Amino acid sequence: MENFIVSARKYRPKTFDTVIGQQSITSTLKNAIRNNQLAQAFLFCGPRGIGKTTCARILAKTINCENITENIEPCDKCESCTSFNQSISFNIHELDAASNNSVDDIRNLVDQVRIPPQVGKYKVYIIDEVHMLSQSAFNAFLKTLEEPPSYAKFILATTEKHKIIPTILSRCQIFDFKRISIDDIVKQLNYVAKNENISAETNALHIIAQKSDGALRDALSIFDQIVSFTGDKISYKNVIENLNVLDYDYYFKIIETILNNNIPESLLIINEIIDNGFDGQHFLIGLGEHLRNLLVCKDASTLQLLETGEDFKTKYKEQSEKCSVNFLLKALDINNNCDINYKISNNKRLHLEISIMQMCSITSPVSDEAQHTKKTAYTPPPIKKQQVMEKDTSSLKPSPKPEPEKHITDITPQIKKSSDVTPGTISIKQAFKQQNENNKKNEFHDIKEEHQKTADEFSQDQLEKTWKTYISSISEKLPSFSNAIAKNNPVLKENFVIEFKTDNKLIANDKLKISDLSGYLKKELNNYQICLVPIVATKEENNIAYTDQEKFEKMAEKNPAVKKLKEQLNLEIEF
Repeated sequence: MENFIVSARKYRPKTFDTVIGQQSITSTLKNAIRNNQLAQAFLFCGPRGIGKTTCARILAKTINCENITENIEPCDKCESCTSFNQSISFNIHELDAASNNSVDDIRNLVDQVRIPPQVGKYKVYIIDEVHMLSQSAFNAFLKTLEEPPSYAKFILATTEKHKIIPTILSRCQIFDFKRISIDDIVKQLNYVAKNENISAETNALHIIAQKSDGALRDALSIFDQIVSFTGDKISYKNVIENLNVLDYDYYFKIIETILNNNIPESLLIINEIIDNGFDGQHFLIGLGEHLRNLLVCKDASTLQLLETGEDFKTKYKEQSEKCSVNFLLKALDINNNCDINYKISNNKRLHLEISIMQMCSITSPVSDEAQHTKKTAYTPPPIKKQQVMEKDTSSLKPSPKPEPEKHITDITPQIKKSSDVTPGTISIKQAFKQQNENNKKNEFHDIKEEHQKTADEFSQDQLEKTWKTYISSISEKLPSFSNAIAKNNPVLKENFVIEFKTDNKLIANDKLKISDLSGYLKKELNNYQICLVPIVATKEENNIAYTDQEKFEKMAEKNPAVKKLKEQLNLEIEF
């Protein structure tokens, strides 16, 4: 039984031209070799499984090759190439920094650098996962990396560039590897499938490519997994079953039900999806991607962003024609909000179902009618000529107006005044403003009515007696207010203006209690033109002498002879 070699190793690129999806980097490295402008240290950074270590090995193999081809590729025939292919080369050293990250490991590497190569031009050191080195190991590596021997080349590879210290970054040529596109992965999977005599559907390979998230190594690993499951035939159905991927048909179905405003059918589809073991958020992510693809199909210039098989491209184009851009944007917004709040929701299924029902209501005629009624302001019905004639004739026989009509006419101005509020919204601020205006009007009418009432004359003594009677009546209920107004007697001024002093600003500003006092005086004195004016009196300052200077000045103020005596004797006050 032969040893099985996984596809990621079996089909690993051996030349620059066979590297997938990194053409700009491979071209730069080939030009550097051609022009003899190789840097002393390289840093390859990027996500997993995209060819960093592979390019490092190809570079190391090529610069040591004795017969480099015109296309700047290794010959695979010389002693250096054959020893590299057999993994017995003494000039190329690989170090896993994840398990060899101490200072001692770096010191051993530095000691090896001092020995020149016996075969070939360069000694190449490939350090994988270099970000795992400790701080002290980085510091021990700095000097060697900055001024290595002419025959030493360092190739560092990492998935987390931000963890490498700046002093290391400044000593390297940095190459940022990008994720491999879905089309490139599908092409490579097709190539592998043909070589292995495996028939594979294009849609199935697209699902594998999407699942790999731009990593070719992951895609090849998934490919081997599917082959173990299905054998020599890879179908779309088998792939989604094995990888637990939700079928695209579900998304096409639920968009159809949403466009038809069919809430019951859409809820049944969600129930079927959940019963099949799929998580609600997994469905939300897929639905968001589906809506995005439909939006992409609306414009010919963005059609290239659709990364699916040809069969599904046709389906997307057909369904996108049924959807308006406004509908897609609103559905994407609802889907995005649901996705954000899904994890914190206590009832996740209900949260998902509400979002789908909201999508179903986007194009619903009921919702359109509701929005129309919100936007249209209230307008009274037009008066017909016949009604005018009836009013003219009815004026001969006057009849009381019915109460309901009176109520409606009272409400109408308020509705018109609130028309500046945004349609379809409730403005609390506007409601408070309207309420304050009504209160001011009522207050004005009350004041006007009071001035029209009687105003009996009363004396200062009558005022003080009534004042004391009020204080005694509230002394138990409102002790602080009664004590504050009891300190000073009120003073009667012209036009029935009553002033009273208080040393408390809170009492002077307490309109409710002052209004109650004013009402009591008006009623008891039978004068509804009384105007109560509170005056805040400043507290008298207690000028207490503390220092010797202040004591002397106080004594001199009472007895000027003391000051005269001080001046005659030329005395000084000690501080």
